[in-house]
This record gives sequence, structure tokens and C-alpha cells, in this order.
Amino acid sequence: MPNQCFFCSQNIKNVDYKEVDMLKRFVSSQMKIIDPKHTSVCAKHQRKLAEAIKRARFMGLLAFVRK
Repeated sequence: MPNQCFFCSQNIKNVDYKEVDMLKRFVSSQMKIIDPKHTSVCAKHQRKLAEAIKRARFMGLLAFVRK
């Protein structure tokens, strides 16, 4: 049985760019967005997650690259 989406299982409707600790779970050590095959996130939430990560980067809450 495949793993269920993290956001679907937690009943999270919107992915907020201000929740940096939650977004860091879906970013690699080089600060790249991790493939949904490894994180088992559904396509709908992967799109919202990518948008939230990009917004957090632009607002300066997440780094673009590792220091």
C-alpha cells in the first residue's frame, strides 16, 4: 500500500509559506525541493508546496542555496 500524502492525512487544506519548519521537511540539504516520489505528497499538494517554498524563499524565510 503506498504512503498517504502528508497534507491529506493531516487534513491540511492550504500550505502556508510562513510555516518554515514544516516546509524544511520537503527541502533537501542543498535546499532543493524534494521529488514527490520520495516525500509521498499528492500532485495537488505538491503544487501548493512548491509555490509556498518559492514564496518563502522570496520573502527571505528560506534560503535559496545552502551556505
